[in-house]
Amino acid sequence: MFTGTLHLPDDPDFEEACLGRVFNGRRPTDRLPAAVLEAHTEQDVVEGVRLALERGWQVAVRSGGHSWAAWSVRRNALLIDLGNFREMAYDPRTGLVTATPSVKGGDELNPYLGEFGRFFNGGHCPSVGIGGFLLQGGQGWNARGWGWAAENIVALDVVTAEGELVRADETRNSDLYWAARGAGPGFFGVVTRFHLRTRPLPGHLAHTVHAYPLDLFDEVMTWLHGMHHTVSDLVEIVALTQTPPDLDGPVLLVTGVSMTDTPEEAAKALAPLHANPYADRALFRVEAQPTTFAAQLDGQRTANPEGHRYLVDNAWLTGPAEDVVPAMRRAFTEHPTRQTFTIWFSMAPLRQLPDMAFSLQSEIYCATYVVHDEPERDAELRAWLDGAMAAMQPVTAGQYLGDSDFTVRQLRFMGDAQWRRLEEIRAVRDPKGLFAGCLSAGTVTNTNHWEQ
Repeated sequence: MFTGTLHLPDDPDFEEACLGRVFNGRRPTDRLPAAVLEAHTEQDVVEGVRLALERGWQVAVRSGGHSWAAWSVRRNALLIDLGNFREMAYDPRTGLVTATPSVKGGDELNPYLGEFGRFFNGGHCPSVGIGGFLLQGGQGWNARGWGWAAENIVALDVVTAEGELVRADETRNSDLYWAARGAGPGFFGVVTRFHLRTRPLPGHLAHTVHAYPLDLFDEVMTWLHGMHHTVSDLVEIVALTQTPPDLDGPVLLVTGVSMTDTPEEAAKALAPLHANPYADRALFRVEAQPTTFAAQLDGQRTANPEGHRYLVDNAWLTGPAEDVVPAMRRAFTEHPTRQTFTIWFSMAPLRQLPDMAFSLQSEIYCATYVVHDEPERDAELRAWLDGAMAAMQPVTAGQYLGDSDFTVRQLRFMGDAQWRRLEEIRAVRDPKGLFAGCLSAGTVTNTNHWEQ
């Protein structure tokens, strides 16, 4: 029946099939699915959905396995694991690439596209699969300038709740096309292929890094808050607190990666970051130095090590510096483990989003990643993270699905009108609730929990 493998609970390798590809070392052993289908082909996915319909199971989907909450592992559902279904094809006539959801953006897709001088703004962590990343909107390389990765989805191939394989784009099954770009794990279908618009590979990458002691956090971040919207949209701006491998404690790093074609363009684009009035108090400075995507990805691998336990949360922040900077301070300056890091990601000035389910953003994205390998500390570290995020509530507009865990707390993740439209489409496309949707401790409401 299947080219791939169907794993049932009595099989000796069942738990490995359920959890082996979950990136987070905190694995949900208390909610194992009814079965796991390791799909090898598109037809496997079709047959898997039809089997779930016959058995009365729900369906959950795993692409890359990077969901922090392991959204794909759902009790009494058929988990369709796409990890062994990996295909890519580039068409030089159109500049479009077709790729299956489990293809890794940094480790596989962009090295492949690089052979053609092309690039796709996939996720920063190189082992992230493009499936969940794109369905959640896709906060990829230089999102502030190039836009959300989901904006570059030209079409999708989707297996529907009826077990039919269809093409969805602006003119065919346009409701599915609209919903897929932002619904995340709440999408009511299984995407089997993405058809993606690519862009020319930048001719010259350069980066700037200023490292500051944490006692300058308020001053540096207030300055950055007031000027980041003036920087060229060819620069990705990230401020983060982390402990570099060669230092004893955490530092505040203000970074820019320019994606231009010449060194001269890079120097001009990055110059505003060099004008930091506290630059003479930096612990070290790197300014407009050449870099490569490979080098940048190596840094991401170091920050996101395999096999560790992760507790992650995030918020879209809005307001003046005098409100936002103090609200962020705990998340940036009181890290509970050496490998914890917190990022401040610029989206300013905001661009007008296309008409798609993804619809909530602000000029500042903040996310904290608590990384450790001590299971006995989970509750303590969760409490620390909850407290750090609670401090941001007065300046929080909502959250981004990609770094969220609805079993812990819920925030708004799309506009109210888009949420209503998504629920209307769901009622038509999946009236019986075949697809498991977002994992949560209760009903998903798209509201900030303190406003309910």
